[in-house]
Amino acid sequence: MVWKTLEYTGWGRAHTATGDVARPERQSTLTRLTAQVAAPAFGMRRSYGDAALNTDGRAYDMTRLDRVIAFDAATGVVEVEAGMPIGDLGRAFAGKGWIPPVMPGTGFATIGGCIANDVHGKNHHTAGTFGQHVTEITLIQGDKVRKITAKSAPDLWQATIGGLGQTGVIASAKVQLMPCKGDMMVLTERRIDGFDEFLVAFDDSKTDYTVGWIDATAKGNALGRGILEEGEITSGVHAKKDKTREVPFNAPSWALSAPIVRLFNELYFRRVPASGRTSVKPISEPFFPLDAIHNWNRLYGKKGFNQFQCVVPLDKTACLRIMLERIANSGLASPLAVLKKLGAGRGGYMSFPMEGYTLAVDFPNRQGSEFLIQELTDLARDAGGRIYFAKDGVASAAQIAGMYPDHAKWAKAVNKADPDRHLETDIVRRLSLRDPQETAQ
Repeated sequence: MVWKTLEYTGWGRAHTATGDVARPERQSTLTRLTAQVAAPAFGMRRSYGDAALNTDGRAYDMTRLDRVIAFDAATGVVEVEAGMPIGDLGRAFAGKGWIPPVMPGTGFATIGGCIANDVHGKNHHTAGTFGQHVTEITLIQGDKVRKITAKSAPDLWQATIGGLGQTGVIASAKVQLMPCKGDMMVLTERRIDGFDEFLVAFDDSKTDYTVGWIDATAKGNALGRGILEEGEITSGVHAKKDKTREVPFNAPSWALSAPIVRLFNELYFRRVPASGRTSVKPISEPFFPLDAIHNWNRLYGKKGFNQFQCVVPLDKTACLRIMLERIANSGLASPLAVLKKLGAGRGGYMSFPMEGYTLAVDFPNRQGSEFLIQELTDLARDAGGRIYFAKDGVASAAQIAGMYPDHAKWAKAVNKADPDRHLETDIVRRLSLRDPQETAQ
């Protein structure tokens, strides 16, 4: 196995790292390498900021370790290597009556990444987080290979799920799949005219999969308007033809200027009839709406973009209104903005979800955007909420102090698992995550 010096980025491309990367093709190779060189691992690098980066250090690229190891058709438990994209797992088993219970917004997220970030989906209010459906993890810690469960190593387990890869290299995992009717989804879309109406719609929704697109440029009485999507998995037949496009080059800076974004958002809002509409689609379309546009991150130009995602308690919706007002007045928002209601489910000490509302907005990496994101982060913290590390590339250590009540437990567990800090990554250093006493200062 040859180490290669590479320059690589997160999905937002606002952060770049240079370091030596190895890309093992077999578990035996990975085990041999980690016994010699302890280093963090990454997958498809769909984290938006610097969670997958290790500047001036070494890292393992897990994307060739993408095989199904075993499947129990009676129980629905599947064992897969950590580099398998979750979309591939879903497509492989949905037609057989099984599906991953939790799907993030992209099918390119790997199983290892889904565990390390304890991802959530459009059904968090009913299914919780991905980590809550993992039954066993094969963890490599230097020259040791451990198979852990929630019962066999509860502290290490909770530090691994949502733990940003700091307890060891996740080599493989067993996941309890969920029975499903098929690989289609009945999708109902309807316009929502304002923020308060959105909150009522979330409370009234009875479907398993629910998410809202927000027009982050709307102001006044239209503040928080958007489209509510509600879905249920069903059976059906569809043509096995992928309709994919690709963004072949970096878009010019004016492509996401404020007037163009406002126009796009207006047209996107109007694409759904005032009376709403219902359609039946392959599950990959509503689960992973942007995956059909390869390299869509190039739309933000060569400077890339940052995303802000927070969750605030149910009784702090006034904070979200203030956020939406500041975003709309800034002229910096992109068309990608999402609002969702979360349940209480979380799998690890540093898992993002809490019961409340989550807001996610992309911002082109241009003047003023980082200051705005920091301002929004402060608002979330002051409201008793938190930000999502898988999306962050801007926050400071002081800003995230107190956001995660189990932070100290996590730090103690990961420092025990990796005392020499070989697994530290850029985000862990930037936010002083393994030194919570410094974060609090």
